Amino acid sequence: MKRPRFHTRQTTFRQLETFLAVAERLSVTEAARALHLAQPSVSTQITKLEQALGMNLFEQLGKRLHLTDAGREVQAGAREIFDALDHLEMRLAQLNGLTAGQLRLGAVTTAKYLVPRLLGPFCRQYPQVEVELNIANRSEVIRRLEDNRDDLYVFSQPPRHLDLDVVPLADNPLVVIAPAGHRLAGQCLRWEQLAAEPFLSREPGSGTRLAIEEHFARFGWSLRPQMTIESNEAIKESVAAGLGIAILSRHTLIHTAPGNLVELDVEGFPIPNRWYLVRWRTKNPSPAALAFSRFAEIPLETPTLPA
Repeated sequence: MKRPRFHTRQTTFRQLETFLAVAERLSVTEAARALHLAQPSVSTQITKLEQALGMNLFEQLGKRLHLTDAGREVQAGAREIFDALDHLEMRLAQLNGLTAGQLRLGAVTTAKYLVPRLLGPFCRQYPQVEVELNIANRSEVIRRLEDNRDDLYVFSQPPRHLDLDVVPLADNPLVVIAPAGHRLAGQCLRWEQLAAEPFLSREPGSGTRLAIEEHFARFGWSLRPQMTIESNEAIKESVAAGLGIAILSRHTLIHTAPGNLVELDVEGFPIPNRWYLVRWRTKNPSPAALAFSRFAEIPLETPTLPA
């Protein structure tokens, strides 16, 4: 009986990269957005790969896309290929010094105010290093970490269930903010005095929300948000518009227009919090990742608001 031939050597890196993007998201639309390609281009690459392999890699069940058994095998093999290429790039960079390479960073949304300030001196010293910065909410960055999609990650609340190297990066104090001209501005307050104020909060599971919940639990305070918003910028705009008060990182206030917000002086605040630079403990860091880790040790000033 003649055995089927699988033309694996006819596949291209572009096809495998596109396949992995779809396999990780189980969505052609989201993969196209992540790769900055049109959806038909993504579909074409998948079709060519399936034709070369002579097997279907995906199946549509209802409205959801699923990997076939063959698709899962190709996913594992493709990851091994790209891991090997990353390792080769690391070895070559070590032989030649860090004059080029790639640095992939995953960061939670609040860290978007911090990471560019670290990348500035790094990119000036290593202009040939290609940097990819992926900013998302905490749950999405955890998924990226579990899928090993980046070199380094920035969290304020690193996941505790994974085997990680966690290095303190920078202070990330959480403060109570109110609209400018608030009647309680300039006073020394207890949290109980703010109980009647509408409270705006990040969504459950976000690093900011977790830090607030842990802090409130220590003091025996209750947390009853009147409004939950999945964006620091939207929270700041809502507070400035008089919809309530909020607790946010001081770093989110860097680009706030003067006179829009005020920091309230509340007993028990600011909440001490930090950002951490995170990577898998068992992963060998690339030269670019090691170089960025050194730049991440540079101290940065924390912005302040008028009281």
